[in-house]
Amino acid sequence: MPAPADSFSQTATDKAGRKAVGRFAPSPSGRMHLGNVYTAVMSWLSARSRGGRWILRIEDLDPQRSKPEYARMIEEDLLWLGLEWDEGGLENYGPNGPYLQSLRSEVYAEGLRRLEEAGLTYRCRCRRADILATQAPHESDGRVIYKGTCRPPRLGGTAEPFPGDIPAATRLYVPDRTITFTDRLCGEQSVNLARHCGDFILRRADGAWAYQLAVVMDDALMGVTEVVRGNDLLLSAAQQLYLYELLGFPAPEFAHLPLICNEQGVRLSKRDSAMSMEALRATLTPSQLLGRVARLAGLQPDDSPTTLSELIGSYGRDENYGQLPVLSPLP
Repeated sequence: MPAPADSFSQTATDKAGRKAVGRFAPSPSGRMHLGNVYTAVMSWLSARSRGGRWILRIEDLDPQRSKPEYARMIEEDLLWLGLEWDEGGLENYGPNGPYLQSLRSEVYAEGLRRLEEAGLTYRCRCRRADILATQAPHESDGRVIYKGTCRPPRLGGTAEPFPGDIPAATRLYVPDRTITFTDRLCGEQSVNLARHCGDFILRRADGAWAYQLAVVMDDALMGVTEVVRGNDLLLSAAQQLYLYELLGFPAPEFAHLPLICNEQGVRLSKRDSAMSMEALRATLTPSQLLGRVARLAGLQPDDSPTTLSELIGSYGRDENYGQLPVLSPLP
């Protein structure tokens, strides 16, 4: 495992020679809504316009919220729109499976083992309620930065060892170091790991794998070269780039899309039934829904019905390689 460098830069030009591989990685915790569809379409268009493959990965790490019936609905809705995938899905089709995170525990355990052997992890018994009780949110989105209460002396902390039978999460030590990268949509980004992220969890106290480790292991081993997703995950890119480097994997390009909001200006969620695929499919045809997404994406001036073939024609231009259009929220 390579030692961390003083700085790390990620640009779209670093991927020369790697054929484009995109992915859509929904959580099967409810029916997709317009925001999920818009992310899926943009991810599909980005990969297809570069002559690449598109993977469907089911991120069902949370057994309490994830349900197989929702995963089946996701597949049905994607196929209804014409968004066919080359690998993945519930059938686990492809050479890099399984494509359900609930079946990939051994993969994540190997990643954790490598980080543990590098001496960069430690056990943490702090609960979220404990952390919230001792400090105010640092980020505008309410994110609380962990202050290293359980960090041991070998990693610059002062915590005393505690019995091994006490339930504990596993955290990754992060240095006071800035990660810089170029997002294809948001531009140059600079994130200090210690100030903006803090030591983050790799595995929860209940044994569940955390998102950051799982997504890096999955994208790396599935050969993903570009990650198109909502900008609520923009800060996570820095944490993931740090993990890519520690684990010795080549990192993908990132493109973080603006979030679609409802009429109240609140980002869409699976509780917004009026924008759920159930409601959208009851009132729109696939071409009409694609027209709405295309207008939101700036690919056409209005909601006129369109097809994926037509959208590739307006999206995938050689002179626009690596670029994503500026998106706007619902009016």
